[in-house]
Amino acid sequence: MILHTYFRSTASWRVRIALALKDVAHEAAFQNLKTGEQHSPGFLAVNPQGFLPALVLDDGQVLTQSLAIVQYLDEVYPEPPLMPDAPLDRARINAFAQSIACDIHPVQNLKVLQKVQTIGGEEARAHWAREVIESGLAASAQLLTSTQSRFCFGDRPSLADLVLVPQLSNARRFGAAIPQRLQDIEAACLELPAFRDTRPEAQPDAPPAAGGS
Repeated sequence: MILHTYFRSTASWRVRIALALKDVAHEAAFQNLKTGEQHSPGFLAVNPQGFLPALVLDDGQVLTQSLAIVQYLDEVYPEPPLMPDAPLDRARINAFAQSIACDIHPVQNLKVLQKVQTIGGEEARAHWAREVIESGLAASAQLLTSTQSRFCFGDRPSLADLVLVPQLSNARRFGAAIPQRLQDIEAACLELPAFRDTRPEAQPDAPPAAGGS
């Protein structure tokens, strides 16, 4: 397998965690989002959307969209499972993951922030990102008020944790406030090598002293 990734891509980080948790062998191909490599003809031939991540399977087939890739990995490599068997529990985990992946991340990703900066400048860009992240995380945290577990939903990581931890790295980059419950879950996750070793600053394409985005 080949994972097309970028050290600061939070969506790519989700897949890196899943691959690490399941110990799936793969190679990395780096696409620099800052310099626009995702729009090169070579990468557009892999993913016409020009988005990361993209996972090229051993037979050459390509998977895109991080949540779809994680679902595929969870079905093909079922240990350790990232989703429970009970439909209600699965629905709750999906709802939490989507509250970040669909409602926070797309509104403060690089493409949107570049547009905001063009209209209002660097200060407007930072304010927009911080406000979107803070309000979104506050709402997401409310979905966990009935749980007191080590991870988002139970005593082992699930899809919810794979989506949460990368977003918190992004929150810190913009100085956004993070609810304590989410910080506690993040700390538990980062005790695991699969989360810790896949951080942006630990990636081969990260410049010195790099952080998440």
